[in-house]
Amino acid sequence: MAPFSPEPQPLKGIGLKLLSVSTLFGMISCIKAAGDMPTGQLVFFRSFFAVPFVLGWLATRGHLRGAWRTGRPIGHIVRGLFGVAAMACNFYALTLLPLPDATALFYANPLFVTIISAVFLGEMVRLFRWGAVIVGLIGVVIISWPQITLTEGFGGAQGTGVMFALLGAFFAAWAMVMVRKLVNTEDSATIVLWFSMVASAAALATLPFGWRAPTMQEWILLLSSGALGGLGQILLTQSYRYASLATIAPFEYTSMLLAIVIGFAIFNEIPTIYTIAGSAVIIAAGLLIIWREHKLGLERRRAKKLSPPS
Repeated sequence: MAPFSPEPQPLKGIGLKLLSVSTLFGMISCIKAAGDMPTGQLVFFRSFFAVPFVLGWLATRGHLRGAWRTGRPIGHIVRGLFGVAAMACNFYALTLLPLPDATALFYANPLFVTIISAVFLGEMVRLFRWGAVIVGLIGVVIISWPQITLTEGFGGAQGTGVMFALLGAFFAAWAMVMVRKLVNTEDSATIVLWFSMVASAAALATLPFGWRAPTMQEWILLLSSGALGGLGQILLTQSYRYASLATIAPFEYTSMLLAIVIGFAIFNEIPTIYTIAGSAVIIAAGLLIIWREHKLGLERRRAKKLSPPS
């Protein structure tokens, strides 16, 4: 991997982000194709077989020896447990929902980050961001509406899939909040390695609950999911070396195009008008939150430059 460059290279960062989105979506497609496997088994293969790629990446950066060292092991474990819970919920949702629907509901993640930051962490969230969250939640309702009945709430397998997709987005938001705290003291290599190992161990603990021997096709899909997941993590991490979060984050939504194309070509799934409309609303809300975060970040940096030294 290329060494860290102090000079911003936004086009390179965007290119790496798009590669990471494509690679991680390939991983998601493998998981969906192997969806009859127990969820814990899917999570284990996705996590454990990503480790060789992570270790190789750390070795090329010269960070392998020190990557294990941390003064916050509990923080890493808690982050890992939130992450593995999110992964398990998302993988289960993929077995129940069409690919475009599941992808769109995963976009609720930044909405939950804002809610968690305000309600549980006491961060100041102003009216603009609350408005974006409300708009995003309206998008979630639009996508979920066909699975909602007035008398029974969420009904059927797809209704269950919607609930697990939203639960996965909620757990992923908690994991992201934990990462925000860890990056203040921990190297990104340490965070990536600890997560891979905690997720593998947690998923392995589900072995007594009904793992089964994969077929040859399932072996290929499971090993591919781990390889693509590890490579996607590396590409994503590298993208942030060359461009800011505000520059890169909007390109996450290109995965919706992949979901529509792959869902139709491989899984014979056609997105409904509810999915398309709801996705547009959620993406608009997410972009508003990203733009607002970027603007506030610029204002904070400007204020810091203008404030006299103490």
